[in-house]
Amino acid sequence: MTDPTPDPRPLDTRAPAGWVVAVLLEPAGSGDQDQRFFAIGRADRAQAEWVAVDMALSLGLRVAASPAGGKEPVQALAPLSLVRMRALGLGAGERRDLGERRPRRWLSA
Repeated sequence: MTDPTPDPRPLDTRAPAGWVVAVLLEPAGSGDQDQRFFAIGRADRAQAEWVAVDMALSLGLRVAASPAGGKEPVQALAPLSLVRMRALGLGAGERRDLGERRPRRWLSA
């Protein structure tokens, strides 16, 4: 059996330095539940999820208390490498509200 080819990129470019996080919101009136997306410049996934919830609450949004429609109330969608964060203008420790539309640019590799 042969060893797989090692990834030529340095470890610091592959390790998550931030996360794109989706927060499920309570429905307004009789409408469907929406999600709000955030880019968080923190390497720790759990910390990034909490920061996203704090941001949603600071915007006056009501975060869902339980899963709905197969979506979790808080879900880290994709890790962001340091190189990807720099390309998108997100620094370490920074956070950005990406809005309610799925942020395809942030989720593409």
